[in-house]
Amino acid sequence: VGRVMRTDLVTIPPETSLIQARDIIADKKIAHLLVVDDNGNLIGIVSDRDLKQSWASPATTLSQHELNYILSKLTVAAIMRKKIVTIPPDTTIERAARILQENRIGSLPVTDQGRLVGIITTTDVMEMLLQAIGIDTDSFRFTVRVENRVGAVAEVSRILRDSQINIRSLVTWPEKEHPGVYHLVMRVAAAQGKKTV
Repeated sequence: VGRVMRTDLVTIPPETSLIQARDIIADKKIAHLLVVDDNGNLIGIVSDRDLKQSWASPATTLSQHELNYILSKLTVAAIMRKKIVTIPPDTTIERAARILQENRIGSLPVTDQGRLVGIITTTDVMEMLLQAIGIDTDSFRFTVRVENRVGAVAEVSRILRDSQINIRSLVTWPEKEHPGVYHLVMRVAAAQGKKTV
């Protein structure tokens, strides 16, 4: 993730009001704010969803003026998540995706020996994974079912090589209904895709 993480970090102190935090998120067009102490240490994280959930219900009896006054006094320290999942820069993209999924979170601050160096979001990870499987280019997708055995991929590759077809990306996943069988999903140049049909 060190190669793709965002390093133009938007950080705020814990005494930032909820209104200020909301305005920063809207102005910067981001979904997460990193809360740091006076020494620059990461102490919390606030998402746009956290801010929305902390807002009063529209059914409140408070006037807009009263509501804004209260929200201007509330700080992110009261709502920030203090239990923060972080990763080092050498974490692989697929591992980061797994951590995001397992923890049901939208971002991962990246730290190097305790120092905050970046952040990666689910959007960043998804973009990288889509690039890895070649979905961002003009390509043709096709699937071959193969047995889970040594040499199966080599055999398919040899057939494509003999047909002068270059594999741009390749992923596999197991066939649930047939143990021992895998889907071999490949992408080739769109123009070469006609040769595979």
